[in-house]
Amino acid sequence: MPLIESRFKPAWWLRSAHAQTLWPALFRRRVELRIDWQRLELADGDFLDLAWSGPTDAPIVLFFHGLEGGLDSHYARGVMRCLNERGFRVCLMHFRGCGRGPNRLPISYHSGKTDDPEYLLQWITQQTGYPPVGAVGVSLGGNVLLKWLGEQGAASPLRRAVAISVPFRLDQAADRLERGLSRLYQAHLVRRLRRSYREKFAHIPSPLEVDVARLDTFRLFDDQVTAALHGFAGVDDYYARCSSRQFIPRIRVPTLILHARDDPFMSPETPPRSEELPDNVWLELPNAGGHVGFIGGRGLGRIAYYAEQRVAEWLGELNHSTQRRGV
Repeated sequence: MPLIESRFKPAWWLRSAHAQTLWPALFRRRVELRIDWQRLELADGDFLDLAWSGPTDAPIVLFFHGLEGGLDSHYARGVMRCLNERGFRVCLMHFRGCGRGPNRLPISYHSGKTDDPEYLLQWITQQTGYPPVGAVGVSLGGNVLLKWLGEQGAASPLRRAVAISVPFRLDQAADRLERGLSRLYQAHLVRRLRRSYREKFAHIPSPLEVDVARLDTFRLFDDQVTAALHGFAGVDDYYARCSSRQFIPRIRVPTLILHARDDPFMSPETPPRSEELPDNVWLELPNAGGHVGFIGGRGLGRIAYYAEQRVAEWLGELNHSTQRRGV
């Protein structure tokens, strides 16, 4: 069955969706990890900042972060450490403008921009002689990953993938984030999007005539900035073409999707139904977990980060048949 009964149980002191979502972002201690930085020059004159961790001769796993995220996102180093301990080298790809400085071109990144992951995969394959064995995507990065896997179908060289807290329907996520306490998440992230826009276009001319200070919702920002910069007809065209749910039936790489029913970024009807899942895509849908939360354990001294453990468990099965290789 493509639906998995989850073992996750929220910590007794973090039972609400908002507590699960906010606690790791506000209070999780920084995971110490040795990071090797690399700037990958792209064919169009732009660049991607890569953060590598783990043994240099190990099989490679790609990691795609969430909106305005990166290495310092609360989930990133924990996932990387767990995969390193399982014998993988992890390459966290910072989307354009999310790395160590603004990117060079007027374009940036969005929920459906899969050409950069594809370029990175081909580059790693050329450098090492082997493609990456797996990939992890979180939130927006999970949407990008699922769309990419669906586009590639059986041609993808990846052998396993994991997507966490994915906004499967971008239109529904935008609507949900305009209601109730979820508006606080929207306000925070839209402020960061506006700041990134200003930082980028302090260095290069903007092709847009827009006052980003007036854009206070995802729908407005995506309509007047994201869609406009990246060639979409408008926000509805962008959401329709880039929502990952429609691509899931075409995925042929064994893929685990971990999503909480109470995710405050989405509505209960947002995840795919069981009949939409191909045989090689499994949906784990615990009742609790919030957005990229999944915090368990019996107390502050015994915290368990279920999502990163699940990622390591799922991808760890590759080690039984994967030779060591690296970049």
